[in-house]
Amino acid sequence: MFKNKSTLLKAAIFATGFSGVVAEYILSTLAQYFLGNSVLHWVMIISLMLFSMGLGSRITKNFESRLLKRFLILEFALSFIVSFAALLVYTASAYTQSIGILIYSLAICIGLLIGMEIPLVIRINDDYEKLRFNISNILENDYYGSLLGGIFFAFVGLPIFGLIYTPFILGFVNFSVSIVVLIFLWDLLDTADKKLLVGIGVFIMLSLTSGIFVTDPIITYGEQQKYSDKVVYTEQTKYQRIVITKWKNDYWLYLNGNEQLCTRDELMYHEPLVHPAMSLHPNPVNVLVLGGGDGCAVREILKYPKVEKITLVDLDPAMTNLGKTHPILTEMNQHSLSDEKVEVLNDDGYKFLLSVDDYYDVIIIDLPDPRSIELGRLYSHEFYKLCYKHMRPGGVIVTQAGSPYFATQAFCCILETMKSAGFETVPMHNQVITLGEWGWSLGVKEFLGENVKKKLQNTDIEVPTRWINKEAMTLITSFGKDFYPWEKDSVAINRIHEPVLQKYYLKGNWDLY
Repeated sequence: MFKNKSTLLKAAIFATGFSGVVAEYILSTLAQYFLGNSVLHWVMIISLMLFSMGLGSRITKNFESRLLKRFLILEFALSFIVSFAALLVYTASAYTQSIGILIYSLAICIGLLIGMEIPLVIRINDDYEKLRFNISNILENDYYGSLLGGIFFAFVGLPIFGLIYTPFILGFVNFSVSIVVLIFLWDLLDTADKKLLVGIGVFIMLSLTSGIFVTDPIITYGEQQKYSDKVVYTEQTKYQRIVITKWKNDYWLYLNGNEQLCTRDELMYHEPLVHPAMSLHPNPVNVLVLGGGDGCAVREILKYPKVEKITLVDLDPAMTNLGKTHPILTEMNQHSLSDEKVEVLNDDGYKFLLSVDDYYDVIIIDLPDPRSIELGRLYSHEFYKLCYKHMRPGGVIVTQAGSPYFATQAFCCILETMKSAGFETVPMHNQVITLGEWGWSLGVKEFLGENVKKKLQNTDIEVPTRWINKEAMTLITSFGKDFYPWEKDSVAINRIHEPVLQKYYLKGNWDLY
């Protein structure tokens, strides 16, 4: 009988380790989505959780009686907070810019609860096992639960259930084990504690059950409050939150709350992204597109009859699937991703270039802004050297580079980093109505002949376009004198081991945007 009771306590602490660590991973991922700088927030949230566990353990020194009751209350509380953590964050994000305070507060709270539970279980289990077995077995099960939790989050929770429903799975796991412990250790509780725990248990069960059904409407309502226009599509993928909004006859695409394009003016972005590079190359047969899962860049590339193959590499299969099938995007990209010349691959751009043997005439990089370390590596010296290696002589590369005025240092850093990889570079910019003043960095490998900028300005666009022409080529490659309304410091090269670009980007003048 003692062994069975001890086993139940170990199962409970296993569930605690499982749900607790996954909750911290969820909060860290949410911090990455909402706050950027994933390395900083992952490190700080996990560290803060461990620190809070220490505080929780210290608090339990003051608990002298009714240890089982206290433990079960903590288990119920952990089940509740873990289940609703992501829902709270998504809802609050629609009403406050200080979402980081809530995320870190939840991390502290979860850490405190876990830290309080472990010493309590050790003390309860002291009646059933010798000290050397007791401590070893309890900690062992907690650590094993953490390992399983990590595996579950990486391979099942995040990719299949997403950040909204995974917490409820954790909550039910923790809650179920708590109920089993309550039933089998029922005789160890007095009458008042039994009534209290049953009442709390019923409340938690009703809350978790209701939460599953109200989560979608609450998230939809919260997101609608966050966006000024009507939300017509949402999807949480393994990598990002995709939202499409509508105002009158125009649509906006957002990734993790950041605007990517608007149907009204996306050509003011995609035509400068594609046509200068494509027009500069005399024979663009093989073209690589990194990012651009919306299909608009590919739409413009397909206008060139010399192109025989376009390889589009985008990390998120949900995004490329939208580009292929969603009527809003297919109307905008003219079904470009379904063209027989186009091959769509879902992979990380850096890893793709490490493994591929092909050589390209033009590489077009249409990625989100470098607001995280992971994205920053796709704007690094090492990445551009890989691109250089996979380009034929005379090959042209272009990347979106953020705003030259709202993120000046980041824009200049991308330009200088591309130059450090061996490319002859030219900065470009254009006023995109819904994005503001936006910029690109264009580079050429082993360019022979006249200056690249002059070559661009003298180039006629020979395919049909809606905006860009020879006059526009002069405008987008002209910046006037090197003047900025604020101090422009020298910038370092962005390298994988020295990721300065994200810092430059986050320090930009976005308050003027």
